[in-house]
This record gives sequence, structure tokens and C-alpha cells, in this order.
Amino acid sequence: MAANLVAAGNELVVWTRSGAELPGARSASRPGEVFAQADVVFLMLANAAAIDAVVIGPEVAGCTVVHMGTTAPEYSAGLGERIRAAGGRYVEAPVSGSRGPAEAGQLVAMLAGEEDDRDRVRPLLAPMCREVVDCGPVPQGLLMKLAVNTFLISMVTGLAEAFHFAQGVGLDPALLKEVLDAGPMASFVSRGKAGKIVEEDFAVQAAIRDVHYNNRLVVEAARQHGLAAPLLDVCRELYAETEELGRGGEDMASVIHAVRARTRSRPAGTHLGDGRSGDRGLA
Repeated sequence: MAANLVAAGNELVVWTRSGAELPGARSASRPGEVFAQADVVFLMLANAAAIDAVVIGPEVAGCTVVHMGTTAPEYSAGLGERIRAAGGRYVEAPVSGSRGPAEAGQLVAMLAGEEDDRDRVRPLLAPMCREVVDCGPVPQGLLMKLAVNTFLISMVTGLAEAFHFAQGVGLDPALLKEVLDAGPMASFVSRGKAGKIVEEDFAVQAAIRDVHYNNRLVVEAARQHGLAAPLLDVCRELYAETEELGRGGEDMASVIHAVRARTRSRPAGTHLGDGRSGDRGLA
């Protein structure tokens, strides 16, 4: 994402935990140097704890801080209040898309904040994003991101189960991929994740541990709003089980291993109820 900003001719100062340098950008030795030198500061950090370690009180004065990661919406709202109290401005711009779209500048940003702050930030998002959608005030951007993740997580988990079913009944998984790719449900994500499952290639694009974290955020937000989240409740269990299998650093398509493990753990001859009122699960 930062490389795309540099390629578009933006003057950039960068700080990373790893200390990695970006050609064409100035490197900062600590986060405070970024706030001191930049008018607009983009944060792409893993979670609330990582952000709290970087955003320190008065250093944000005079800066527009753009939160591009994924956190709980209420955390984002509180972060915005802290930044404004310190004399800064605050915008949410979480993105949809993993490593490939980020490298290609094809992310979709969900922009939220005061209108003049959104107007200030929107042109800077163009090199990173193919689409920027205005979502209104904070924390509407993060809430929208959680809605998007609800669909993404349930879709990829369903895709994994479809391949598990196909393999279990003796179908050729490559043939299933061919049918899905040709049909109306095909998408950039489905084609990519189906290919990973067929090839048993779980090199990371969106890691299991990160998806599990995002899944938890969705479920918690649903609870706070009094909403049911039946699909994401099940998905959260499956991603937790995939982590427990030691696959937390693999791509989210690796959730198929948790589905396979559940099959292996079911005693032979058991079956699921048919959904009638007398059924109470396994029989």
C-alpha cells in the first residue's frame, strides 16, 4: 500500500515494526517522527493494542489520522475522541481485500468521519484503492467492514465445506472448481480460494488467526446490537479449531482442515437429524 503511494508521487515517511525500508520513502526510527513530519498519517496495524502503542497523545496534534485496520467499532469511536481531544483529526478507512489487491492498488475503502476530513483523505486513497465508499460518520466505516467480513468469512467457509463434501463423496475437486468458476456464484475470492483448496496450497493471503480475530469482532458487535449471528458463531468455532491444529499462519482456506477433523472425530454410523421437531442433533 505504501509502495503504491510512493509510485503515485506522494512524499512519504514510513515507520514499521520490522524496521524494513521502502524505496522512495523516508524511514522513521519511531512512530512519533511520522506524526511530526506528516499532515496525514495512515495506520495499518493489527489490533487495538498495536494502535495504542503508536498513537500517543499530543503527538497527533495537527495531524489527520486515518485508521485503515480492523478493530471493534466502539474502540475506533473512542480512538477518534482521543485524537480530537489532542488536537488531531480522525477518519476511518478500513479496506476490503487481502495481499493481492493491496499490491495491485485494488482495495475497496470504507471511508467514515467528518465530511471535510473525508474530502481531505479521499484523494490519497486513490493509489491504494479502486473504490472509495463514503459510509458517513465514525464508526460507520468499521461497522461496514464487519458486515463485509460477515459475507467473506461465511462464503469462504462454505466453499471449504463444499470441497470437503465433494472429496468425501468421491468427486474430483478440480472438476468442482471448474463448475463453480463457470457458474453465477463465481468471484475473484471464490476462484482464488478454490484454487488453493484444490492445490492444497495454503500460503497466506488472509491468515487463519486474523480471520478468527475478525470473526470474533463481528460476533461481539452483533451481540452488542442484539443481533443473531448464527453462521459466524459456527465459523468462529471452525477458525479457532484450525488455529488449534497449528495452522494459524496459513491462509483462511485452510479452514477445510477443521471441517475434515470434525469428520474424523465423529463415530462411524452417526448421522445428523433431518430437521423435524423430534430431532435433537446426532442420533
